[in-house]
Amino acid sequence: MSDSTDHTAPIVTTGLGTARGVWLDDVARFGGLPFAAPPVGDLRFRPPAPPQVWEGERDATGFGHVSPQNPSMLSALLGEEPETQSEDCLYLNVWTTAPGRPTAGLPVMVWIHGGGFEMGSGSSPMYHGEEFARSGVVLVSVNYRLGSLGFLELGHLEGSYAGSGNNGLLDQVAALEWVRDHIAEFGGDPRDVTIFGESAGAMSVSLLLAMPAAKGLFHRAVAQSGALSAARTPEHATKDADEFLGRTGATDIDAVLALSTEELLAAHAAVAATRVGNPEEAIAEHGSPLSFLAFRPVADGLSVPADPLAAVADGAAAGVSLVVGTNLDEWKLFSLMAAPVADEAALKTRMALIVDDPDKAVEVYQEAYPGLTPGDLESFFLTDEVFRMPAVELADAQTPHAPVFQYRFDWRSPAWGGMLGAAHAIEIPFVFNCVADPKLAVFVGDEPPAELAQRVHDAWVSFAATGIPTVRGLDEWPTLGATGGGRPVLLFSGGEDGADQLADDPVSLTREFWASARSGF
Repeated sequence: MSDSTDHTAPIVTTGLGTARGVWLDDVARFGGLPFAAPPVGDLRFRPPAPPQVWEGERDATGFGHVSPQNPSMLSALLGEEPETQSEDCLYLNVWTTAPGRPTAGLPVMVWIHGGGFEMGSGSSPMYHGEEFARSGVVLVSVNYRLGSLGFLELGHLEGSYAGSGNNGLLDQVAALEWVRDHIAEFGGDPRDVTIFGESAGAMSVSLLLAMPAAKGLFHRAVAQSGALSAARTPEHATKDADEFLGRTGATDIDAVLALSTEELLAAHAAVAATRVGNPEEAIAEHGSPLSFLAFRPVADGLSVPADPLAAVADGAAAGVSLVVGTNLDEWKLFSLMAAPVADEAALKTRMALIVDDPDKAVEVYQEAYPGLTPGDLESFFLTDEVFRMPAVELADAQTPHAPVFQYRFDWRSPAWGGMLGAAHAIEIPFVFNCVADPKLAVFVGDEPPAELAQRVHDAWVSFAATGIPTVRGLDEWPTLGATGGGRPVLLFSGGEDGADQLADDPVSLTREFWASARSGF
């Protein structure tokens, strides 16, 4: 989309200062708006501080720096140009059709990007918000601190840094406070805010539901392929920190503060390589398939409740409607990075790291998915353990307190000879209605179904606008428990003819297995 020259540059004045954006045809974009003070110097590894007022007219025609990070496989796959990195990275972006119109009262959607808490940004091309703005939404995308800068727990080195393992989440809270205070000047309604995210972004969304500091800052939520299981125990966070710091040679807080950005990234890369290269050892040592992520939020009892799932079940987010779901073949994206198990014996060995009865697990998955290879069964098993079951648990916890809508994204990409299938992250271009972007062909193929993208996008927009997601071609998307205690799940492109359909508790056999056998890792 090229910049239009038919408009005067959009100008918005907030309590922090005046910003000049850019028109993208009929949509105004404001990039690189600071929502917190730069987290550098004395603020490094500290919670976000309030943003600073600026003088004059701020150039918001581009984007701000993104959090320092190591190269991403997905970015390389999509051919994305590297973005400018800096520890001064707490910026957000706004797309709107109503700049400077505080009475417009448009629904607001705040996108929290994924990337395993260690990569990504709110300004990634796949997350640009023109289509949401054209659909009547003010779209906000957010950067937050990643990796060690956002999720390294240092409280055991220096008490005043206790809780630093959740600074990335606190950045998101600060961004939501900015939305509350300033989004009206961009045409948005601060009383009608939906947060949504994918992967680490969905894990963040889920944890925000439980966090006292986030209460009242949003009114609806969408969690795509991620839930509350992301949070580590304080013990695991300390163990992760010691492993990381051992790579740097830093033994006290002063030495940590003296580390350069490059040294932090190098240590992160070394830890990540060890875990990805030895998945069985990493799972055994750290207690979860998510252990390949060296940095995740911490259920520390400070910012995040010690038991986030119990907090949600007790009503921490009462009144917040929720859309939650996963993709059919989540784990296939990660299978590209590691060799699948070769036989049933190896499959049982992997399963034994996670469940108490691997023989029963193999039996259940062979019955649920007859004729599949051990590698494909492992993929479904890990899809369920890491993504599907945490989503089910989140849905069940929130159902007594607000309407909950559950989905599964079933459309299988033909890219890479079909190797990806309905893999992790494959739904994002459909949510943002950008499947026609030629750069995404490597991910979604040359002829992805535009009709499906429009339906998914419209469902997310209608949910943000009304609290009820509507899907073209279906009379109703029932809430969880609405049909006599059933488990209605909307399958996007689930039918043989490519049409969306409703299913009651699909693949109930494996869900029931996890309900009885989930080991608590």
